[in-house]
Amino acid sequence: MKIAPKILLIVYFLLSNFVYANDEPVVFQNRDLEERYYLLIEEVRCLVCQNQSLADSNAPLAQDLRNEIFKMIQINKSNTEIMEFLVKRYGDFVLYRPPLKKNTWLLWFGPFLFLIVAFFVTVLIIKKQSGETQVNK
Repeated sequence: MKIAPKILLIVYFLLSNFVYANDEPVVFQNRDLEERYYLLIEEVRCLVCQNQSLADSNAPLAQDLRNEIFKMIQINKSNTEIMEFLVKRYGDFVLYRPPLKKNTWLLWFGPFLFLIVAFFVTVLIIKKQSGETQVNK
């Protein structure tokens, strides 16, 4: 009876390799459509992985979005129409380069603001430390 769990474990490991094997190959009518597809899936962020593009992600949602983009390309939707559809459905977060709007200002200027604050904090710490060393002399 102790061999059954071992066999189940081996079967589990053998079958687990096929879990993410859902990426269906896509066939295009011409090279231009294929190039558009690959450019688009590089520009769209995977909503599950968040730091990967759709092209890099193995998540099931990424595969669904790749299929959706493929279908829209096949029915001759423009890149703008496809991106507008994705933004309307998932918000600006789906884009690697979101547009500059009121609700994305922090996203665009937040790193610079953080750098400025870090610079002033560093200057204040250095001034405080240099003032303490002069008092101790």
